[in-house]
Amino acid sequence: MAMEKHNEELIKTLARNLRTSHAHITLDRALRGLPEDLRGKVPPGFPYSVWQLVEHIRIAQWDMVMFAIDPSHESPDWPEGYWPSESIPVSGEVWKESLRKIDADREAFIHFLERPGTDLFTPLAHGEGQTLLQEALQIIDHNSYHVAEIVTVRRALGAWAK
Repeated sequence: MAMEKHNEELIKTLARNLRTSHAHITLDRALRGLPEDLRGKVPPGFPYSVWQLVEHIRIAQWDMVMFAIDPSHESPDWPEGYWPSESIPVSGEVWKESLRKIDADREAFIHFLERPGTDLFTPLAHGEGQTLLQEALQIIDHNSYHVAEIVTVRRALGAWAK
């Protein structure tokens, strides 16, 4: 019974860290107040625009979520399948849709974690040793890393309020 309670607490902690942040800012906060005309601007000396980082977060998170929940999922080719080729979103609707999908995929993963009897520690049968715990931590880590890059790009563009 104690182990089951620990598992439930760990799942709650993972869900909280997937949705919010204690040591880092959230994607929503990193994007708040970003002028639309700067979404696709690549600062001198930088490899990516904010749009490319947002879309990379979406694609990579989607891949990690689908890998965890769908044994038949096939990942995109690395690295080209994980990055948009265009530096600017085609429209404001495309931008909004990317953000909506980031939220929806994250919530689908959390819902999957919260199923009764979820085993965080047994390697996924279709993987190479990955566990649900590893996938959750990878999503948290990956997204935090790229959110920090978004802040850095915004600073380079002079579009980050302290």
